Amino acid sequence: MINRNEFNALCAIREHPGATQRELAELLGLSLGTVNNVHRKLVKEKLVEDGRVTARGMRELRPYKVDNAVVLAAGLSSRFVPISYEKPKGLLTVRGEVLIERQIEQLLEAGINEIIVVVGYKKELFFYLEEKYGVQIVVNPEYATRNNNSSLMRVREMLGNTYICVSDNYLAVNPFRQYEWKANYSAEYAEGPTKEWCIHLDKKDRIIGATIGGANAWYMADHAYFDRAFSERFVEILEAEYDDPRTADKLWEELFIEHVDELDMEIRRHEPGAIFEFDSLDEMKDFDPLFLENIDVEIFDNIVAVLGCSKSEIHDVYPLKQGLTNLSCHFATDDGEYVYRHPGVGTEQMIDREAEVQALSLAKSIGIDNTFVFENPKRGWKISKFIPNARELDPHDEAELAEAMAVARKLHAQDLTLDRHFDYLEEGLKYEALLLEKGPIDVPGYDELKAQAMRARELARGDDAPTCLTHNDFFNLNLLYDQEGNLNLIDWEYAGMADYASDFGTFVVTCKLDEPEAAHALECYYGRTPTKQEKRHNYVFVGLAGWCWYVWSLQKESEGDNVGDWLYVYYRYAKKYLPLAISMYEE
Repeated sequence: MINRNEFNALCAIREHPGATQRELAELLGLSLGTVNNVHRKLVKEKLVEDGRVTARGMRELRPYKVDNAVVLAAGLSSRFVPISYEKPKGLLTVRGEVLIERQIEQLLEAGINEIIVVVGYKKELFFYLEEKYGVQIVVNPEYATRNNNSSLMRVREMLGNTYICVSDNYLAVNPFRQYEWKANYSAEYAEGPTKEWCIHLDKKDRIIGATIGGANAWYMADHAYFDRAFSERFVEILEAEYDDPRTADKLWEELFIEHVDELDMEIRRHEPGAIFEFDSLDEMKDFDPLFLENIDVEIFDNIVAVLGCSKSEIHDVYPLKQGLTNLSCHFATDDGEYVYRHPGVGTEQMIDREAEVQALSLAKSIGIDNTFVFENPKRGWKISKFIPNARELDPHDEAELAEAMAVARKLHAQDLTLDRHFDYLEEGLKYEALLLEKGPIDVPGYDELKAQAMRARELARGDDAPTCLTHNDFFNLNLLYDQEGNLNLIDWEYAGMADYASDFGTFVVTCKLDEPEAAHALECYYGRTPTKQEKRHNYVFVGLAGWCWYVWSLQKESEGDNVGDWLYVYYRYAKKYLPLAISMYEE
């Protein structure tokens, strides 16, 4: 059994046959005396002869030979929006090379020919690597609902002496070797404070823990090496804990740290500048100043075409809180700050973009929404002005509630017409049709609630209420105060000609107003106490809004999206207000 110094010496002699012992000492960072002793033993054991590794020496190295590499490329790259809307981060070209291709080529150069690439998000864009480099593609269908532990679960039977790599790092110096002594995790040193995972070590460089954040410390730099002993125990832990709901969001590194006493892994130190991780677009631009100029992502071409700026001007790009139907990011140019909206998957079936553009133009002309810049109705992307330090309207504050109702009243008073017609019952039935394409709606009470929605809508039609331009997504998250205190009504995707009560119904449901607050909002809207007929009519639309978005939520969840507690919120308002309004009519 060879020791670490003998292993390192054998590897060095294998890579540099005929090297003198002084040259070996420089390569290994050991004293000449230590190398002389090691070399003498290797010759005595017939592992080295005439400055070369013998067949016996190669047999001694065999247990340490790297079997394969797993490249993790399944993630959403959410910190790299809007680029990641079109292309995963690992496929970006940096300094003239595609990130994942550079790593694959470095692995092949090191003699590691069995390479597995685990894909998920936009997986089809990675398939070409199979033909180009002979890699094996493994699809992770859980990429959107679990962290990277799910990718290792998919390849657990392939783990042995295995490199674990991430597809989106730039490795300035090839870190891969054909032989490794033991399991290790790559690390770089942070001068001063850092938000990275800082490693805790014992006196023999074994990793004994890690904390998020620290200062003047070695931190994890993403790629690691599993030896067979590590792989065997890690797979046992992964299989045992995989179905625990708490495991879903964990990185594989978290599982390692939680079981660090059972998993023997040491640090592998790298010089500064050896590994580049990119957590933002600005970091990528700092590393490669021509990155944006050379990128083939349509989003930046759209921004340049609309704003007349250059790609190099674009900066401060970061994701915003995502809505239920779209993805949005902030960006800035020399002229100001903006929001780029990217349409969510499947929204083309639900949103009339031509009508949205009409509504946005009308809203801007009457001063209700001053943020609109441009929208492409065919593709669904939009550019708006960003409101710095924006504040959402508080629907439970009486003064702000009154201001929201005044905005609705102003909108409804406009003598403007859209091509799109909006009706909550019809809209809900559209979502129902999409839902039925997947099979029967086997939800207890669904048919009864639908019957109430149809009955309430029929009763409300007899009121001969006015049809006007309505927003139909009228709630506090879309009512934003700017720094001067001006109120903007944004996001006009569902706008159309509808019964005036549609916006009141939406507001009550999505702002989660209780019944006294709903009654007060109606008084604010009319500027007086509403009549019984006005009250029952508006309550119909509270119930219809709840029912419509309840069916929408069922449809979204059937596609794999998670709308959270909104499904229950919408159901609860439909369940309460539909029978309440019907009873008011029947009195």
